Parts: sequence; C-alpha cells; structure tokens
Amino acid sequence: MRIGVPREATAGETRVALTPDEVRLLVDRGHEIVIEHGAGVAAGHPDEEYVKAGARTVARPLAFAADIVLQVRLVGSGGGGEEVRESPDLTLLRPGTTLIGLANPLSHPDPVGRLAERGVTAFSLDLLPRITRAQAMDVLSSQSAIAGYRATLVAAAHANRILPMMTTAAGSLPPARVLVLGAGVAGLQAIATARRLGAVVHAYDIRPAAREQVESVGGQFVDLPLDTSASETTGGYAQAQAEEFYARQREVLAAAVAGSDIVIATAQVPGKPAPILLTEDMVRAMRPGSVVVDAAAAQGGNCAVSVADETIDVSGVTVLAPTNLPSGAAAHASRLYARNIANFTRHLIGDGGLRLDADDPIIRDTLLTRDGDVVHPQVRELLLAATPEGK
Repeated sequence: MRIGVPREATAGETRVALTPDEVRLLVDRGHEIVIEHGAGVAAGHPDEEYVKAGARTVARPLAFAADIVLQVRLVGSGGGGEEVRESPDLTLLRPGTTLIGLANPLSHPDPVGRLAERGVTAFSLDLLPRITRAQAMDVLSSQSAIAGYRATLVAAAHANRILPMMTTAAGSLPPARVLVLGAGVAGLQAIATARRLGAVVHAYDIRPAAREQVESVGGQFVDLPLDTSASETTGGYAQAQAEEFYARQREVLAAAVAGSDIVIATAQVPGKPAPILLTEDMVRAMRPGSVVVDAAAAQGGNCAVSVADETIDVSGVTVLAPTNLPSGAAAHASRLYARNIANFTRHLIGDGGLRLDADDPIIRDTLLTRDGDVVHPQVRELLLAATPEGK
C-alpha cells in the first residue's frame, strides 16, 4: 500500500508521524512510503534520511494521494489550546483514504463529521483500549511520558530556586518541594524527573491504587480524607466525580499546595474537561517565585487561572499552561510516536488490504468514520447532541 506522511499543519507541532527507522521497516514489508518535503526536519530528520530508508519525498498534494495517511494531529482536528478550525488540507484527501493519527474526538467532535463528509476512513489513536495487545500502539502513554518529563524541566527553568539540596561554603540550600497532581503516566514521569533533579516530591491522585506507583518512583503520597471508592474505571483511568467531591478535594489540598515551590498538574479524565484542582486563591497562597505548570491545559486545565499556551503571573506565582509538551522533545517524542503508529498500521493491514474487523477492539474502538458516516458511538452521540433537535 502507499503510505503518506505530510508535514504537520498545526502551529507549533514539531513531531512527525514516521521516522526513517519505521519507514525502513514498512518498506521491507512491501509498502511504498511517500514523505512530504521537510516533514521530519523539526524532529531532526531531513529528507535525505527518508530517501536512504527507502521513501520518496513528494509535494504535499501527492502525499495525500496515498492509500493511508499518517499524522500526529489529524487534519481539521485543531489541537491543544487552539480553536478548532477547518484545515485546507481536508480538501486534498481523496474519498476512501485511510487517515490515522490523534483527533481528540471526544472533546472536539466537529472535525470528525467533516472527515465523514469527505468519505475518509479515520482512526484516532487516543481512543485505543487499554488491553495488552494494544500496549505497543499506546500513543497516549508514550507521549504522556515525554510530557511529564518536559513539564518538570519547564517548571525548573521558571522557578526562582534550584531543585536539589546544595551545600556550599556560603551555606546549605534546602531542596525544592514539588507537588504533582495526578499520577498517571505523565504524573509518574514528572515525579521521577523531579526526584532525579533532587527535589522532595509529594503527589496526589484520586485513585487509591496510585499510592504504590507514586512511591515506586520516589514520591510521597498525599493522603486526603475523601471517599475514593468509585474513583477508577475498569480500564484504569480516573473516573469523573461530582463537583461537591472536587470542592472538598480542593479544600483539603490547599495546605499541600501552599507549602510547595512547584506544582505540576496532570490530572485528566478521558472524554471530559480536566477537573479544576487549583483555584485562584490556592495559587495566590503560594510563595512568590513559585511555579505552577498546568500540563492538563489541552483538556481545559487543572488550574482555574491558567490560559492555554500562555505564561501569566498571579501574585508573583508563575502559571504556565503548555498544550503540547512532547513537541519540546520532538526527536524522541517522534521516535516513540512513530513506533506506536507503525505498529497500529501493521495491525490494520491484512493480507488482502485493510482489515476493518468490528470484532477487534483495537480497530473497533479507534475507528471514527467509514463509508461517509461517523461510526464511533460516543462521537456520533456528541455530534447529534450538538445538532438542533438531534438531527
């Protein structure tokens, strides 16, 4: 099959969907790979590397003449804190093209409807089920690991103090105190990175099972007197709670936040806006020079005062809300993403072409559109709910 990789259209997106290593593996399987000129440059891969790996470099319109198009962010899907917008690239997609990437469709369903109208078969890898067979394709986990690492470095760069304890002839400096909210993949990587930098790290997660994971990477778990018996889904994700729960959570978290030099917020609930864990009053109670990194900003944010992709000052506290942390380490983020998406693509392609097996949860759960229709049940419901009289 012909597999095309275009340049990413979203502003600030420096990752690329395939690296030369993955191109080589796909070419060895008999596929033709076409790469748009310059698609991998920002991730450290010039066109020459792709040519050596067996790909052709082409102009953008030819890239979209492929049977399968691989992207980081699907055309038309917008991304991060940006307003969802129509992409001019959508008109270049032929009906019947298979499109694979990240669409964030449960938060931004409208572009999925436009892909269906275009006759595109679209898959969104952020909907992969949490099953053993899908682990090698788990884009969210690989990119969240990079995001957690980058969130800590961003916080350290903006803090007015160093993270490790340091003893000098002029006296000793105590280690910084870091609080991580949310102990998923991003949170655990943030904890581990802050510990490697020498900080004292505390962490909180609504899921009781997270305690062992937090402690395994060197963090100290923050116990709150809250009923969290219904806090986790069967898939291992955090379960959304009532606003009364979040209000009580913020109340008892206030002391831990006020005593921290850095707060890194990573808590997210799939398909829903990120819960507000930090109020403006909580931020103002932190010492001047402290830092908040809202790593959940792409889903609305955990901090009430954060503004997507902006850095603001609140009573001397720096609040950052980056929506695309993995792009800050584009080479390694692309390497992991490319491996994930190539594994998914190989799984999708059978001996006779595309294998659209409705009994396979990997395919069924990620399939957004097919034959001109939105086929993903949750996305379809969201689109119908947004239509007058549900039509």
